[in-house]
Amino acid sequence: MGAAVELQNVTKKIKGKTIIDQVSFEVNKGEVFGFLGPNGAGKTTTIRMIVGLIGITEGDIKICGTSIKQDFEKAIGNIGAIVENPEMYKFLTGYQNLLHYSRMSKGISKEKIKEVVELVGLSDRIHEKVKTYSLGMRQRLGLAQSLLHDPDVLILDEPTNGLDPAGIREIRDHLRKLARERNMAVIVSSHLLSEMEMMCDRIGIIQKGKLIDVQLVRDFVNNTEKVYEFEVTDKEKAKEIVTLLRSDIEVQLTEQGIALPSVKEEIPKVVNALVKENVSIYGIKEVTKSLEDRFLEVTTEKEVVVHG
Repeated sequence: MGAAVELQNVTKKIKGKTIIDQVSFEVNKGEVFGFLGPNGAGKTTTIRMIVGLIGITEGDIKICGTSIKQDFEKAIGNIGAIVENPEMYKFLTGYQNLLHYSRMSKGISKEKIKEVVELVGLSDRIHEKVKTYSLGMRQRLGLAQSLLHDPDVLILDEPTNGLDPAGIREIRDHLRKLARERNMAVIVSSHLLSEMEMMCDRIGIIQKGKLIDVQLVRDFVNNTEKVYEFEVTDKEKAKEIVTLLRSDIEVQLTEQGIALPSVKEEIPKVVNALVKENVSIYGIKEVTKSLEDRFLEVTTEKEVVVHG
């Protein structure tokens, strides 16, 4: 696979204050890497350093093996990016905008423009003025613009901001396709956990300028204790019974009944205990924790470690 982007102990200080603190991670070709964190955590600052909009105080960033400190032009030539909202000339057509941007890089043919327009699904509307475009269409035009020079790395800062569900899905599908078919490294920053879960292969979590975890999305969601929900008649009584049976676990009341972390083998014992005490059970289901649940767990755990 090979790393397309490497951050090595990257630190950013502004007026003596550390904004980004020793951040290191790699992004491989052919993967969608999610950069996740609450607003103000340092996502955009990190992305601005990767694309060369602001300088690095300490550490280094390599794009396809080239340091942006040592050979900025060569390194940055491998990147296509949209940081915050794509800006377009609204009085020009989508095609005229792309033609204008294509003049900034060598060797972009009209065939190439046509190819990226098809890739982002704008062929039908490309000759209409940008002021008639929806937000989703403008995002797609921005995506086309960032792909014109065939970059190895695509970086998008909050690409689904302001989009409706259909627009979000479109952008998500395009990004997955680019990573898969073009073997491109895609970095997406967001605070929308549900989007990350569907879009990314791995995620890095940033909080207060520190990278606190990097994991495969499936591991991140699966690395948790299984929780089972029992739909029962008398919730309070059921909770009491299970707490007596297993004093080491926390039993939670839910809308339908009770929920408890457990292993599959323990379920028959819980069922027996409830039936013996005449609590009717209408159903048992495994409750999958969402990325959001895990994110809150991880950030809270780390907060405790940091401040404890």
